[in-house]
Amino acid sequence: MLVTGGLGFIGSNLARRLADAGADVLVLDALQPNGGANRVNLRDFESKLRFREADLRRAEEYEELLPGHEVVFNLAGQVSHIDSMTDPVSDLGANVHAQIVLLEACRRHLAQAKVVFASTRQIYGRPVRFPVDETHPLRPVDVNGINKMAAEEYHSLYHRVYGMRTVSLRLTNTFGPRMRIKDARNTFLGLWIRRAVEDGVFEVWGGRQKRDLTYVEDAVDAFLAAGALEPATGRVFNIGGIPPVTLAELAQQLVEVSGRGRYETKEFPPEFRRIDIGDYFADDRLFRSLTGWAPRFSLREGLKQTVAFYQEYLTDYV
Repeated sequence: MLVTGGLGFIGSNLARRLADAGADVLVLDALQPNGGANRVNLRDFESKLRFREADLRRAEEYEELLPGHEVVFNLAGQVSHIDSMTDPVSDLGANVHAQIVLLEACRRHLAQAKVVFASTRQIYGRPVRFPVDETHPLRPVDVNGINKMAAEEYHSLYHRVYGMRTVSLRLTNTFGPRMRIKDARNTFLGLWIRRAVEDGVFEVWGGRQKRDLTYVEDAVDAFLAAGALEPATGRVFNIGGIPPVTLAELAQQLVEVSGRGRYETKEFPPEFRRIDIGDYFADDRLFRSLTGWAPRFSLREGLKQTVAFYQEYLTDYV
């Protein structure tokens, strides 16, 4: 099994699960500055899997790395929306250039492997109907969304034209242990969790927006199901999980679960409002019906597990 972006949040949790199950796992990560990669995410797993620091845009590395893998879990990429607006060329390199190089390398060296791609609900932009199913129009509101949409389309194209066994999962807000929490670069909830654990104050912008969430172990379950089940091949799927809550409700639950911290409601900063999608919650019945996947964690249980993790390992992530 190959996991790209395997030192990141979801990738490391997936790699750990695979290794614990006895799989032969190779983790690739470019360790890009200001990304989600963190070496401690695979601490104590050095003997259970292999790691290679690799820039996915360098095609010459793949001839050695790819052969022998039955599934490629492709979670590499840049996820910061605001960074994509301040440095769109870097976002293009991470989310489009690197993806084409990987797909072309798989076509040449690993044509029969299943490739499971981590896409995003961001490609829908501001929804016009709820819940959002896979037929909803794709109208991204930022550079990151456009580039992730392009990457998803390349995966679908390589299935249609070359017969590659690709699957794309459009993820919603995912949270849990090993996420980046030192700032809000990757997700607002990471910084909220840090402030709560530190008994500090975090800001809720607006607060009435509705969002659904996925606990990371449920997201890992979805990747494993997509990789294992052949009927998923060639498809794109929404992954949701926890029923939608307003951001104010989410903040209140976090404070209750942690027993620490507090939040203040503020107006949305203009530079962020321009690329905010407003309400979003997914219709993921297609994936559930095809794979039997269903979330195992409630919002409260997911928050409890996450807070407990950072209470123990906070210094490794700040």
